[in-house]
Amino acid sequence: MVEKQYKYTVADSKTIEQIILDENVNINHTILQKGDRLPEHYSNSIVYMIVARGTVTLALDEQEAHSYSKGSILNVPYKTKMNVFNNHEDILELFIVKSPSPLSYKK
Repeated sequence: MVEKQYKYTVADSKTIEQIILDENVNINHTILQKGDRLPEHYSNSIVYMIVARGTVTLALDEQEAHSYSKGSILNVPYKTKMNVFNNHEDILELFIVKSPSPLSYKK
């Protein structure tokens, strides 16, 4: 087989998992229930957030928070302060793609 298969958790409970981390790309998967959030952090690469389910509320740097629903793909620049949370009733599910891989920045 030439292809490689990766799996991610299918659930409704809070999940934060790394699916792929190699020299090309970093892909994370996150599920947040109402009131859940990720710790405030700075993007360590160029980030693409794919909203697969629910609505994400995102506050970048010192900007006012904005909400984006299922079907949205968001681009966050490198070294941007990020606050990611779910303040909506529906479960939030995100795929977070970092490209180039954060490993590239450590070289």
